[in-house]
Amino acid sequence: MVKDCSTDTVAQAVRDYEGVTRKKVIGQMIRSLHIESPDVVASFGEDAAVIRHNAEDALLLAADGIWSKLMEADPFWAGYCAVLVNVHDIAAMGGRPVAMVDILSVADDRIRDEVTRGMVAASGQFGVPIVGGHLHPATPYSVVDVAILGTARMNQLIFSNTAEEGDRVIAAIDIDGRVHPSCCFNWDSVTMKPAEVVRAQIQVMEDLGRERLVTAGKDISNPGVIGTLGMLLEMSGKGAVIDLEAIPRPDLTAIGLPFEQWVRMYPGMGFILTAKKEHAEEVCRRFADVGIAAATIGEVDGSRRLTVRYLGRETEVFDLDQNGIMRIFSEGGACR
Repeated sequence: MVKDCSTDTVAQAVRDYEGVTRKKVIGQMIRSLHIESPDVVASFGEDAAVIRHNAEDALLLAADGIWSKLMEADPFWAGYCAVLVNVHDIAAMGGRPVAMVDILSVADDRIRDEVTRGMVAASGQFGVPIVGGHLHPATPYSVVDVAILGTARMNQLIFSNTAEEGDRVIAAIDIDGRVHPSCCFNWDSVTMKPAEVVRAQIQVMEDLGRERLVTAGKDISNPGVIGTLGMLLEMSGKGAVIDLEAIPRPDLTAIGLPFEQWVRMYPGMGFILTAKKEHAEEVCRRFADVGIAAATIGEVDGSRRLTVRYLGRETEVFDLDQNGIMRIFSEGGACR
């Protein structure tokens, strides 16, 4: 049971979390960048851009950067996460990661060596090579950014804007891990796992896309499980009510972790998905087979509001019509 949990406290914690509030400037920037292209199937708002390669195949392109605060606290973990988040972005689209390039700015050689050691560790574990990039040595700051290329069949893509009313909301999180010692909002379930385990976990998303078992999906990123669901619903123009009790979690009492912190954490392996009622159980089983706890936590509706429920009480977290998370909509439609 979720102990000492208040829907009001959870909703406020998610709304005010920096992992959520930092997303609000995205829309303004996107409107100045967006250019139509006939070969771009999807772009801003998705975990990866989808570029038509031929009639049956797509190229997936994504990039992510790591906060300088994490670079300073633990450059090895920052380098590892730079690879991890990019691999997740391709997997979330139902794709297969192919290769990465990086841009590394470092203040000294020690940070450079630790960041690259973390990148190489993750690259080898997930089997996605780093094939080039750019180095800025002796800078007054330390930052790492990685871009990734992936591939997918056009008919297996998983988008963020295709959730439908009546779909079940599924949260899938590997709860076999630890709070990372360098960041209290990072749940590390990957560094201690063999390569074959994490690769099998990533493979599940490609399988779900190929078999059309889910209607929409995103990897759980910095906004946490509830904030990431909010972004998916914003893209889809939908709402949902979710049960806090149903969200997969470790024994929070045993590790001394408040529930409102757990739902804001970035998990080493985690996805938020929507699926037809008849497919929800199978989707959860596929994740369970690779050691990921997955559960139906709610249902998509047409309200354009995300609401959390616990012990009969409900609290609205986001009114996505009035106060979207990414705010990327322009003239009534997503940038596409």
